[in-house]
Amino acid sequence: MFSIEQLSAFSATVETGSFSAAARKLNKVQSAVSQHVMNLEIDCGTELFHRQGRYPVLTEAGKQLLPHANATLRQHQRLIECSTSLLAPQEQAITIAIDEGIPLTNFTGVLEQVTNQYTHLKVEILVSSSTDILDMVTEKRATTGLIFSEIDTPACIDFESIGHVEFDLYVSQKHPLAMQTSANVDQLLLHRQLLLRSRNNKVSGFQQAYSPDIWYADSYHVLLGLIAQGFGWGFLPTHIAANACEENQIKRIPIEFERLQWQANVDVVQHQGFANKPVHKLLRTELRTLLSGTK
Repeated sequence: MFSIEQLSAFSATVETGSFSAAARKLNKVQSAVSQHVMNLEIDCGTELFHRQGRYPVLTEAGKQLLPHANATLRQHQRLIECSTSLLAPQEQAITIAIDEGIPLTNFTGVLEQVTNQYTHLKVEILVSSSTDILDMVTEKRATTGLIFSEIDTPACIDFESIGHVEFDLYVSQKHPLAMQTSANVDQLLLHRQLLLRSRNNKVSGFQQAYSPDIWYADSYHVLLGLIAQGFGWGFLPTHIAANACEENQIKRIPIEFERLQWQANVDVVQHQGFANKPVHKLLRTELRTLLSGTK
């Protein structure tokens, strides 16, 4: 019968590319990892890796087994998290990490609904970039995160979409890009781009670098200030840019292909160790109304 140790060794070897790297990841000696994989192959009745080269390469049988092994490991981790929480005391505190690009018009109403039912609940609110928030939730530094959807979400994270926020390209009224209508977005590459980047130097999936000349910041409000001063062009949530547009400090970049505006999905993310606890389920339910009536 397969064991969790065998599946962990198999999955880690595929993920890291070698038995020695898998051993380091699992904090085991290499011989133990190799033995677990060999025992798994015995149980399966077939080889899972080709071992002729320097690094192990999955066989066809290994490729078929891998998704099932990973799914079993995720469910095993979820079982551990659930069993741990059964005897744990009722949550007394929540930490919500929020990407500052997400509008919070209805956020106090969400908190009011939650704290009305949990009157002694302590609340901490953090503001950061979406990629940093994913790290916080993965490490359980935050119990809930509000982020812009990321393509790569760790397996330990549960998430659901609650709406979207509109983004557009902006530039200062005095910037050369504001003086004429560009034929296409390639014209932007001739000018400095102002881009959001997390504190761990990661860039969100929809915040990509295009120009060869880039300045970075970890705050949309800092980007807004830089754009308004004419330092370059950048992506901003339309609700953050609205006042500066009304005051003629910045404007949407005029391009012949006008409909550049796009929508970034907003997700609520929670570590699976918290997701099924009553207070976190209630918070997630109330957060579904966060973007009601906002753009």
